[in-house]
Parts: sequence; C-alpha cells; structure tokens
Amino acid sequence: MALVAIARRRRLLNDDVIVALADSSWQILDLSGSEVSDCGLSQAVKTCKHLQAVDISLCSKLTSVSVSELLRNCRSLEILRWGGCPRSENTARRCFSLLKPTLEHVEGDSWEELDTSEIAHGATSLRWLLWPKIEKDQLESLSEECPRIILNPKPSPLGYRGIDIPREARLDVSLDDPIVEDIDPKTWAVTGFVPRRSPSSVSSTEDLPVAEKFRLAFLDRDTRLAPKRAKNARQHQRRAEKQWVMMNSRAKALALASLASKSLNIRN
Repeated sequence: MALVAIARRRRLLNDDVIVALADSSWQILDLSGSEVSDCGLSQAVKTCKHLQAVDISLCSKLTSVSVSELLRNCRSLEILRWGGCPRSENTARRCFSLLKPTLEHVEGDSWEELDTSEIAHGATSLRWLLWPKIEKDQLESLSEECPRIILNPKPSPLGYRGIDIPREARLDVSLDDPIVEDIDPKTWAVTGFVPRRSPSSVSSTEDLPVAEKFRLAFLDRDTRLAPKRAKNARQHQRRAEKQWVMMNSRAKALALASLASKSLNIRN
C-alpha cells in the first residue's frame, strides 16, 4: 500500500503498478488523480474484495465498466469518493444508478427494513459518498432513494447528525495519508540534481508506462555491461583450456612435443 501511495504522489500509478501490487488484505484503495483505467481497477478489485474505502476521484480513464465491477466485488464498501474532473464527473453521473437498490419480489413500505439478501443490486454497504460537484437532481434522488448514504459530510464538534465521521470520509484529507505519514518524503520524492535532457528524450520517455521504463533501463544496462561480459567469457575460456591441458596427459604430451619441435626448429 505504501508503494501505491508513493507511486500515486509521483504520478506513476497506472494499471501495471496497481495490478502488480494489489493484495487481498487491503481495506482502502486511493487511486485519485492516477492513470489507472478500467482494466487495472477491474483486475484489482477481484483481488481486493475487502475494500471499505475507495477514492477514484480525478480518474479520467475510469468508466462505468470498472465502477460496476468495484461495487459488485467489494460488498463491504462503506466510503466512496468520485468526481472532481469533467470525465470523472461524467462517470459518476453514469454510475449513479448503481448506488440505488433494485428490489425483486419483496413486500414492504421501505427498503431500509429489508435484509441485505433481499436487495438484488446496489451499493448495499455504502454509507458515505464524497461527491462535491453533485447536481441538484442527483442530490434529490439520493436523499429520497438512498437515505442511509450520507453525502459530503462536514466535520463539526458534535459530529454529523450525531454520527462520528470516519477520517476516510472527510473531504479535507487524502485517503492514503496514514500509509505514508511515517515515511520521510526525502527518501522517495524527486529532489536534487536533475540531469539535462534533450526535448526528444523527454517526450519519448515521460509518457511511457512504468513497466516499459524498467524494460528500457534494463536494456540500457545490459548494453553497457555486454563488453565486460564478453571479456569475462574469454578469460573463462582460456582458463578452462589451460586447466584441460594440465589435466589431460595426452594433451600434455602433445604440448611438450610441440614445444620440443619449436625448439629444434629454432636451433636449426
């Protein structure tokens, strides 16, 4: 989780990173402002099924496809953050209906009185929704059809409606702050001397995925070490040939005969 939090802060969090690091023990997932797309989130939530708080705000590459997977796989989700940029706002509006319960073959005046098993669809465990730019019609619909979901709670000395607001449901803090609070930013922040690069090299590498950057770095290192490996191979071959000659009596006799022949030729 710390690696994901650091990658997000360095703007390196994408599908490759989140899929590689996803763990079933996670209870929170902060993807805000990242490059994670539907592919990455859909795969991650299949592993992280016990998530309780998720932040997908400012994620312009996510659509209703992965958000639906999130709500379907993470049945313990209590806190959700979304919206924040035009594309993310559009995704939130498209996914708004997914938060509403859909009842099938039940009787009663209010779905609040039903067991979770009687609710066919919807974010059954969701209690806190952080959506600062929610539109008026969605706000009215949320209050009427999903009364147990609290929208954009504001902290106060007496709590919110007599309920203590979880830290993860506060707009003024990042979801993953506690994960990196004990890590010195100097150990991972990009600081100090930055080598000068040509415009072409900058444009050709900065937009590459993290996995591709690692591959290119490996190839560069492999190319630089190739002459040294070749030299070591030649030395190893010479030592092996010398050892073989010393251990093989026939080869030793041929070597001595060759030396004797050379000596005779020199005398003549």
